[in-house]
Amino acid sequence: MPPVTRFAPSPTGYLHIGGLRTALFNYLYARKHNGKFLMRIEDTDLLRNSKDAAKAIVESFKWVGLEYDGEIIYQSQRFDIYKQYAQSLIQNGKAYYCYMSKEELEALRESQRASGQTPKYDNRYRDFTGEPPSGIQPVIRIKAPLEGEISFVDGVKGKISVQAKELDDFIIMRSDGSPTYNFVVTIDDALMGVTDVIRGDDHTSNTPKQIIIYNALGFDIPRFYHIPMILNPEGKKLSKRDGAMGVMDYKLMGYLPEAILNFLVRLGWSHEDKEIFSLQEMIELFDCNALNSSPSRYNQEKFLWLNQHYIQQYPNDKLEVLLQDFGITPLKDKHKRDILFAALKDRSKTLVEFASQQKEILSRPQSYDEKMRAKLDTNTIIWLQNLLQQSRFYEIEDVKAMEEFLHNFAESHDIKIGKLMPALRLALLGKGGGIGVCEAIIIIGADETKQRIECFIDAR
Repeated sequence: MPPVTRFAPSPTGYLHIGGLRTALFNYLYARKHNGKFLMRIEDTDLLRNSKDAAKAIVESFKWVGLEYDGEIIYQSQRFDIYKQYAQSLIQNGKAYYCYMSKEELEALRESQRASGQTPKYDNRYRDFTGEPPSGIQPVIRIKAPLEGEISFVDGVKGKISVQAKELDDFIIMRSDGSPTYNFVVTIDDALMGVTDVIRGDDHTSNTPKQIIIYNALGFDIPRFYHIPMILNPEGKKLSKRDGAMGVMDYKLMGYLPEAILNFLVRLGWSHEDKEIFSLQEMIELFDCNALNSSPSRYNQEKFLWLNQHYIQQYPNDKLEVLLQDFGITPLKDKHKRDILFAALKDRSKTLVEFASQQKEILSRPQSYDEKMRAKLDTNTIIWLQNLLQQSRFYEIEDVKAMEEFLHNFAESHDIKIGKLMPALRLALLGKGGGIGVCEAIIIIGADETKQRIECFIDAR
């Protein structure tokens, strides 16, 4: 039977990069085996939920191109379903009302701590048949096994076993009638037909409790894969400074979705020595059994390297559209655009860098690097004035032809090309470095080139 996986984020905060990696692994596993990848928004925390965060989660998936099957399921719309299952457990003697007050529970825990015991509920209302105490709104607790062990085979960590005595009769419905996390997750995964649960290893401790609920409700237990978290380069928990930002923040920073997915798939999974993966290649090669059992480390240099790789691969028409989000107006002359893009693709690790450099090139310098100006030959102004008198200079539209022209001009005027080019660069761009001088001349055009050189001469 084809697998059914799911991603179930909580909209109490924006989708971060670790969550997207979890979603990606679920997506790849389902798509490889012609299964379904479902989306569920776990918004039962009505006080902390954010509509903007829920919207951003959907936008993030649309941006990176991970398509889920069917409609999104929202837990906040399913409270009646959870109540029905809780009542069913009570009627079947598998759950019960607990009237223990918060004060009584805290006093019990303090007593247990004082005697060196692990604090936990003592099951005092497990078989209660008396008159309920007045003024107490009860919770509903499930009857957990009193002996034996709860075990499962984790696809990443291997066999995991928990002794029943380590667990108590945990709460499945709070006193205000709201369901608890483990209860709703189990019900929804079962009703959605989820066969494989791939999630962060911070959920490993929840799994035995969920297995108890699966068994109590007679549901099939899915396969579990708990993947280690992403750490920062120092091996500590990933912080916002390290890269634990909202996924859409990466779009604003000029990252491409292809780079993000390629970067994430390598944080916890590998295929031989391959580094570059298209989404289709990920689907074809992904194997849950090859998931790493040790944490991965966030590597910003690798991320930027991948992003530049995909910038270099992007068709110019598509890249031009993306750059509009960064304040870039498309060039009317496609020939000049292609020369500009070819030069900037090798110099830009993000679209922000790309856009910034393009703006610099297309904007007339407002100042000039004084250190660079001081190193120019004393005859620089004469050379530039002579260059402006060359009619051929304004007719060339090919980079190689411009290179040949400038070399011939330098040779015929007894000028070292190594002195002429820095002077031209400073006049056109205002500083050293950046794209080639000949490329710059073709891109900005003959009229603008003439005006920039004249401005530089006048500013001497």
